[in-house]
Amino acid sequence: MARIKAAFIQTRPVFGETGKNVEDALKRIDALDADVAVLPELFSTGYQFRSKKEAAALAEDARMGYVSDRLAEIAADRKMHIAAGMAERVGRKVYNSSILVGPRGFIAVYRKAHLFWDEKKIFDKGDTPFEVHDAGGARVGMMICFDWLFPEAARTLALKGADIILHPSNLVLPHCPQAMITRCLENRVFAVTANRVGTEERIQGRRLRFIGQSQIIAPDGRILCRAGSVRAEAKAVEIDVSEARKKKITPLNDIFRDRRRDMYEL
Repeated sequence: MARIKAAFIQTRPVFGETGKNVEDALKRIDALDADVAVLPELFSTGYQFRSKKEAAALAEDARMGYVSDRLAEIAADRKMHIAAGMAERVGRKVYNSSILVGPRGFIAVYRKAHLFWDEKKIFDKGDTPFEVHDAGGARVGMMICFDWLFPEAARTLALKGADIILHPSNLVLPHCPQAMITRCLENRVFAVTANRVGTEERIQGRRLRFIGQSQIIAPDGRILCRAGSVRAEAKAVEIDVSEARKKKITPLNDIFRDRRRDMYEL
């Protein structure tokens, strides 16, 4: 059996204070005993940008920026893998992205496919596919926040062989924690959702309260751990990755082989 320790880091970032936010996250990672850890969406910058210009000023290169370099350093030191949400700048484009780093450095970037609300005014549409990557003893794929509402995202990662969905988030709607139970059940995968807490009101009349409730869900829908909705906190649990590779729910029912693609409308 392939057992690893998976973790979420639930943070309370201060908008625009990248150095403080990153260093706070690194301290929480360093205090964990984990093989794979997930940080929230836009963990290094905060969430509520007033303009695309402001986002571009705080965005970084996903491969060689300060955020990527600092996360890669601790990943190498701790021999672990980390997924983290960040604002990514590519030429004139700005993406809401998640990077994956490991003991050997940068591995991949995923750019958010399904932009939520005012994100459509700030970020460019993601142009990366849903891909699966080796992370020690597990195969992992990334989604970001609002991707949870679209079952095709999790299903694509599962069909490509993901054992664990790494899910950086800045959740304000109340539905995601429970919906991710369904995503895990219907795909028989683990999921680590890392959310943030606190509020932002940088746009008058648009006060955002982030709901916390970061969690780790098992392929059978069990909540292995869930954070509260107020405090920054980090938790790790040991999981048996092989459980995500068992796609039968009865001796005669395989969740992938039983799909009736001849009856589905695309």
